[in-house]
Amino acid sequence: MKDYHLFRSERMRSLAYVAISIQLFVGLQCQSLPAKVKKCHYGDGKCLVESANALLRNFPKGVPEVNLKPFNVLPVRDWLLVNDSQVGGAWYSFKLINQLNYGFENTTITEIRGFDKDPTATKIEIRGKIPRLVYKGDYLAKGRMLWFVDINSQGTSESDFLNFRFDLTLKVRIEYRNNKRYLKIYELVPNIRLDRWIMWLDNFFPDNEDLTIAVNNLFNRNWVEFWNELEPGILRLFETVFLSLFEDLFEKVPYDDLFLADDDSK
Repeated sequence: MKDYHLFRSERMRSLAYVAISIQLFVGLQCQSLPAKVKKCHYGDGKCLVESANALLRNFPKGVPEVNLKPFNVLPVRDWLLVNDSQVGGAWYSFKLINQLNYGFENTTITEIRGFDKDPTATKIEIRGKIPRLVYKGDYLAKGRMLWFVDINSQGTSESDFLNFRFDLTLKVRIEYRNNKRYLKIYELVPNIRLDRWIMWLDNFFPDNEDLTIAVNNLFNRNWVEFWNELEPGILRLFETVFLSLFEDLFEKVPYDDLFLADDDSK
């Protein structure tokens, strides 16, 4: 009888451990938005714009509980912006490293479309503007250009994008976990417009400061031409930046938990 009671006690303890573990697992896998974040009905674009702008204003340092990254300082992955074949009299390789993005906390969302109850039924579109978006970090440059001048330099870089406007088009699918729906982005296409791009590369010609200044001034006088040339690579970089803002949130918070139930009032 003593052995029976001991067995039963151990079995009950094991079941309790299992139940607690399941609760912890589900809790970690399924997070909720803070109460201060206003929820909207599915597809209510006006409400979603208001809620998104309030989120940006009230949580510039992100929402750690749901892995929503800080908006005020955002790390950017290293990026090979130009990578010409090293042949001929002129070629160029340019890589951005250790970059930080400043300014997303000043974003104003102007329009949101989609996010219906079935998010796959229509495209999701997000439009917004930022007065000034800044990238600071380091760069590596190598090549042959400017009348066969060899380039092999590294230093700090800073890019200012003024009156930065963006349109994002998202295509998504639904993923089921623990009987809940999670949003998965499989395509994000950014369209970007801006009034001015100002870039400065320190130490571009380590032995000739005058030539470094001349090259930077040349770039900034002709920034539109450089933008048109580099735009495909820049858009791919911004695709990764915007994805990093959304993906962790959608990974942690079930899609339906982001919205009011159909019978809930605002």
